[in-house]
Amino acid sequence: MIGGDGGSTDSKGGEDDQAAELRCHKRRSILTHDAVKSWIDAYVNAWRTYDPAAIGALFAEDATYAYHPYDEGEEVVRGREAIVADWLEEQDEPGTWEASYRPLVVEGQRAEAKGTTSYTNGDFFWNLWTLRFDDENRCTEFVEWFMVRPQD
Repeated sequence: MIGGDGGSTDSKGGEDDQAAELRCHKRRSILTHDAVKSWIDAYVNAWRTYDPAAIGALFAEDATYAYHPYDEGEEVVRGREAIVADWLEEQDEPGTWEASYRPLVVEGQRAEAKGTTSYTNGDFFWNLWTLRFDDENRCTEFVEWFMVRPQD
């Protein structure tokens, strides 16, 4: 218990507050930097292979996926099956890109990741991903923010 002595009891003389808090934490998985890093690595691997099972394993059944922060309505891909189908619709050719991503912030069930993707044709993108996860570390909400260098 934050700010308490850890040994108090509830008003009914029942269980210890600290024990109750620990049980509460056990019910909800705590998202860690390492868990987000593993998810990002799996994401890049799924992107590289376009394996439908690997793509699907990243996302919760009712996940949403937005390619831009301003996407609304039908622009947002909704549901695991639709996300997998969307990924498979337009594929980057093997060997034509490199990606480097890492967790930036992890708090509660949310995370921010940043990174870059470079293509052999010279395209280069700076990216920020806004992510929300469920208790099984599957992404429930994915929003991509990307930038390209302005033309001179």
